[in-house]
Amino acid sequence: MAEIHLKQLAHSYLPHPTGSQDYALKRVEHVWEDGKAYALLGPSGCGKTTLLNIISGLLHPSEGQVYFDDRDVTSLPTEQRDIAQVFQFPVVYDTMSVYDNLAFPLRNHGHDEAVVRERVLRIAEMLDLSAVLKKKARGLTADAKQTISLGRGLVRENVAAILFDEPLTVIDPHLKHTLRMQLKRLHQQFYHTMIYVTHDQTEALSFADQVVVMYDGDVVQMGSPQELFERPAHTFVGYFIGSPGMNVLDARVEGNRAYVDGLSVPLAYSYDAIAGTKVEIGVRPEFARLMSREDAGGSGLPVTVKRIEDVGRFKIARAEFLGRELNVVIPEGIPVSDRADRILFDAQHVNVYADGWIVKGRAA
Repeated sequence: MAEIHLKQLAHSYLPHPTGSQDYALKRVEHVWEDGKAYALLGPSGCGKTTLLNIISGLLHPSEGQVYFDDRDVTSLPTEQRDIAQVFQFPVVYDTMSVYDNLAFPLRNHGHDEAVVRERVLRIAEMLDLSAVLKKKARGLTADAKQTISLGRGLVRENVAAILFDEPLTVIDPHLKHTLRMQLKRLHQQFYHTMIYVTHDQTEALSFADQVVVMYDGDVVQMGSPQELFERPAHTFVGYFIGSPGMNVLDARVEGNRAYVDGLSVPLAYSYDAIAGTKVEIGVRPEFARLMSREDAGGSGLPVTVKRIEDVGRFKIARAEFLGRELNVVIPEGIPVSDRADRILFDAQHVNVYADGWIVKGRAA
């Protein structure tokens, strides 16, 4: 296992990049701790796989270095980095049995056959492969083959890191939750450094200790699932994480008040003059309340409720404020008045953004 230090890392697929727009991966400077589970989360084309391939050695960065602990591995080939990697689509040997597929990485590194057997049987049991160990891989489903690929990545104990590139893409949806929980349990048992690439926020938030959110080649935030939810560092994080995503409104901020189309929104913090061409406030739907004008005491933003969606554990109110959609999450058991026409925000959870980035306020 290893601490991974990304030092001023950047990459362009063009031979002579002329500006930031030519970089698939923009400047990254991060330390990823030994033994933690990380998720690289973002939409297609944001740089997740580029970063993973640089860490694995499949791609040499245009700029910067990769360190495993105090060892510069930037120019080392994959086989000298002592990593395991699981790809998006199954990589198995069809003519081998499931047992021999799982044993291959261990035998390739010269382990005693008793050690091979112990590790293979343990991983097979965890991944529910024990019943098919003697079968040839060629006769198995795509789900089973990808589960074998996961097992091959997990079977070695002494690796610097285990890298997963969207490993559950071909897995049946009913099995995804089970495999995620098994990966989480394996991490908690062996404390491998794990890096998991995905565009699925559920996968990322349920698997990782720290989620690395990427957008347009940038790492826009790295934090715990709770930090990403409660205090998105960038409006993109607010949009991308959460269902529904964060409500974002253009605003003018003065002291501990934000003004949206002339209407006052109280803030928990006070702000000096904000530098930036675009100032906004962002509030999670979970931190908004829907009520009548009378109950709101005349406060809040006037809205028209378009519909109420019942999703089981809670309801989502879809409302319109001066042509813009605002969403409110209503906890189970809380009634919605037919006269509801105001949205109030919890001041403690109203974030202020300038040009997309969060602005830190001071105690009001």
